[in-house]
Amino acid sequence: MKELTKAEEEVMQYLWQLDEAKVAEIIEQMPKPKPAYNTVSTIIRILEQKKFVDYKKQGRGHIYFPLVSKDEYSKASMNNLLNNYFDGNLKSMFSFFTKKNDINISDLEQILKELKKDQNE
Repeated sequence: MKELTKAEEEVMQYLWQLDEAKVAEIIEQMPKPKPAYNTVSTIIRILEQKKFVDYKKQGRGHIYFPLVSKDEYSKASMNNLLNNYFDGNLKSMFSFFTKKNDINISDLEQILKELKKDQNE
């Protein structure tokens, strides 16, 4: 899966929230100062080329929708992070985040409890 730029990922975040939207509706959700219509429209076209977004015609305009789910992209991003920065070693990545975020034992226990719950579902 191709990686997204920060701007592309930001637009995708809004599109994932909305499920489908016109460019103007995406911009409406963005904080001020809002980007120019042409800027967001260009990003959407790039996302189309990268096969992250498609559209359906509505009148003279387009309604855009994601082709890649947020979960799919998150999983691919985490795998890239794991492989590119931690040589695919999950233990190294977890150790890094534990040290950098000053996680205590009760936090680790809570994380383990959540992981066990997820495995049982």
